[in-house]
Amino acid sequence: MASAIAFSCLGWAFDLFDLFILLYVAPTLGKVFFDSSRQMSSLVGVYAAFAATLLMRPVGGYLFGRYADRNGRKRAMAMAAIGVGVATALMGTIPTIETIGIAAPMIFIALRLIQGVFMGGMVASTHTVGTESIAAKWRGLASGIISGGGSGLGKLLASLVFLLVTWIFPGHAFQVWGWRFMFFSGLLSALLGLLVFTELEESPMWSELQKGKIGAAAVQKPALPSLIQGGFLGAVIISIFLTMAGGGLSYLTSGYLPTFMRLINHVPPKKLGVILSLSAISVIVFSVFAGYITDIIGRKTGVILYGLLSLIAIPTLYLRLAHATAVIDIGVLSILLSGAGAMCYAPLLIILNERFPTELRSSGTAISWNIGFALGGSMPIVVSFVSKVASDPPLSLAVSTATLSAMYLLAVHFTPETRGHMHY
Repeated sequence: MASAIAFSCLGWAFDLFDLFILLYVAPTLGKVFFDSSRQMSSLVGVYAAFAATLLMRPVGGYLFGRYADRNGRKRAMAMAAIGVGVATALMGTIPTIETIGIAAPMIFIALRLIQGVFMGGMVASTHTVGTESIAAKWRGLASGIISGGGSGLGKLLASLVFLLVTWIFPGHAFQVWGWRFMFFSGLLSALLGLLVFTELEESPMWSELQKGKIGAAAVQKPALPSLIQGGFLGAVIISIFLTMAGGGLSYLTSGYLPTFMRLINHVPPKKLGVILSLSAISVIVFSVFAGYITDIIGRKTGVILYGLLSLIAIPTLYLRLAHATAVIDIGVLSILLSGAGAMCYAPLLIILNERFPTELRSSGTAISWNIGFALGGSMPIVVSFVSKVASDPPLSLAVSTATLSAMYLLAVHFTPETRGHMHY
């Protein structure tokens, strides 16, 4: 049980680690791969490449979800982790736009698309094997550990790598070599895949299904038609909207803060790395707490409270952060923003898991999660696009996060209580 949760958490951590690498070096990549004559336009290009990964995640979720439901969570996780790591590392080998022109962003986006397929596959396995291996009374806690805790751990690892790389390659050297080594560190995901393949035990619920004890024949049905024919289309649609809003809030807090603090607060790289590391710890703490509370008061009540908190707190904190000048103030506000964004996000994993039976759980969860996050992950592009100059993001973020919080609460209204409903 503990090993399954640990591997699931690490799998999701390395998935998010590879995403955060891009977010942490977004301003640099805007100069390396895109036309840097207009700062916000080049950022739009970087975030478009980020969204390209998210847009391919539903494809990977569907393909790997079917594979995981038929052949096991363990094999799917190992294949996906290795694919993510190799694709990420290859991004560090691409020549710059000054060297090969338009081919640079084209190759970069192509690798982001390939990476997205494997990242979608990570969801299909990491988001099921852990919760299927733990007692029902702890599944909310497991959700917080795997999704929110894994996200925070991924951000923390990315922050520590960012600190190390900026120390080894200071100033202009980071623009030349540092960002490449950030991508090379993605090979850690490939190492995790090898460990999963050799050490992780298969999900007990899936294994029981295969032994014929609980309707194993159902696993032979095609995944997507089964979701529709089994009456789960409505659950998938609501889950997509819920995940879009919760994921969007996460990306517009933890995901956008590195760019915000560099453009608006002008935080130096080393101090930025420290603040981001502390913010990552905040994500872990708030996520585990938020997941555990839903074990006590119920999933629906918990996420309603988290949605209301986000509606009030996140826009307010961003508007205050825009005017903060002292490093301590910037740090505190960033930590609170990261924690608030994580609370809506942390329980999503178990809510999705509890809406689908075992023979469809990887498929249903992966499809809902990946489509929702593809849409939610486009929010940084929207903010960058509507922000004509570098001073515009604070108001854009306040409006966007308030809108997403309202959408989250609306989706929660149509989501039934799922606590205790996870079944074969």
